[in-house]
Amino acid sequence: AGRNLIINGAMQVAQRGTSSTSSGYQTVDRFSIGFGEGAITQAQVDLTSSDTPYSSGFRKAYKLTNSTASTAAGAARDIRYKIEAQDLATSGWDSTSSSSNITLSFWVRSSVAQTYYVFYYVEDSSKHYAWSFALSANTWTKVTKTVSGASGVNITNDNGLGMQISIVAFYGTS
Repeated sequence: AGRNLIINGAMQVAQRGTSSTSSGYQTVDRFSIGFGEGAITQAQVDLTSSDTPYSSGFRKAYKLTNSTASTAAGAARDIRYKIEAQDLATSGWDSTSSSSNITLSFWVRSSVAQTYYVFYYVEDSSKHYAWSFALSANTWTKVTKTVSGASGVNITNDNGLGMQISIVAFYGTS
């Protein structure tokens, strides 16, 4: 209990490169970008001592830049991370119990003040969790959310998808 399940959460490893205009796994290892319509750039960037997370030991960040905006129905912008089922199953989180919790926390900054969304999808149970958070423009914010287990949320102890986390900047109407 209490161990971090996010591999490369400090964004230090980027074996494929440090900048890309493509979706998917292109820069920071284990993290991907999903987008539709318009154009994006994803990049691993250096933090400086003036960035709030720097004093907590973070030296890198994963940056999503909306290069060409679109508000079309099929437009989308999100950051994705997948946790293997075996890592969740052995984490100490009893996904079936409402008194057992799992917590996600991350530092985030946006140039746009608005409401953003996070979706958890538990593959083995087809269970969705969703929540929102608001950001002020150009201000680092630590976001923390605790989710309780629930009846029927089962996780198989295998190397398949256990949970996908999507941090959403924008989803169109479709």
